[in-house]
Amino acid sequence: MHVLIIGAGPAGVSAALYARRGGADVTVIAKEVGALEKAETIENYYGIEEPVSGRELARRGIEGARRLGVTFVTDEVLGITGDGTSFAVEGKSELYTGDAVVLATGATRKTLSIPGIREFTGRGVSSCAVCDAFFYRGKTTSVIGAGEYALHEVQVLLPHAAQVQLLTNGGEPPAGIPPEVTVYTERIVRIEGDRRVARVVFADGTAADTVGVFLAIGTAGTAELARKLGVLVEDGKIVVNAQMETNVPGVYAAGDCTGGLLQIVKAAYEGAQAGLSTVRCMHKKK
Repeated sequence: MHVLIIGAGPAGVSAALYARRGGADVTVIAKEVGALEKAETIENYYGIEEPVSGRELARRGIEGARRLGVTFVTDEVLGITGDGTSFAVEGKSELYTGDAVVLATGATRKTLSIPGIREFTGRGVSSCAVCDAFFYRGKTTSVIGAGEYALHEVQVLLPHAAQVQLLTNGGEPPAGIPPEVTVYTERIVRIEGDRRVARVVFADGTAADTVGVFLAIGTAGTAELARKLGVLVEDGKIVVNAQMETNVPGVYAAGDCTGGLLQIVKAAYEGAQAGLSTVRCMHKKK
């Protein structure tokens, strides 16, 4: 059995440790460690005699997992597909396949503080092109973002929409934009409409008509990846049971993405439980 873990923080590494010790082949995919790496000092964690930086604690955890045979890959995850028995994780550099997936990329990233985003969420504003592209057949849609994830969402929309616009909000457009995509680099000041999205207004006073706006800021967060798989998300948090199982067979979640106490100790516990659950699933299939 091959377990794919998205995220290299305490939850992801703990899941990797327990899945690997249970006999699974494990690959951890992450662009970076995440919030732990940015913590200046950790001193409220079991076994830490003296304060340690988040970066150092993360390094120790990753090296310990590597010693047991866990494979770590530095890549940006753009999307995930699966049917409950096999899964494919689309990275910027490579496609990874496995029998189970653990989502552990931390808390949902913040949205932009642009007037209209919150008001029109579910009424033209979305964060999942795979989920909602079908509803925009033959219409004009827009993607807000300037990275590889934004480009990925553009490519998902192209076969469905009559026109796709990339709005970089002042950022540098990514390379490889299809020629049929219209690019706006001006900063966005608001999203307007009546009952649904109708246009995006820029700082220079111009506007772009659109009926759909897809948010793809930075990299894909856990909630965005979960929705692509049909995983239940409530208030930005992935819904799991006591075994860290989601509503989709073979998909587990652990750490900050499930809500609750946003602490290392909670993330490590949930990661361990998710790793053990993947092993139980492996034994049931035999």
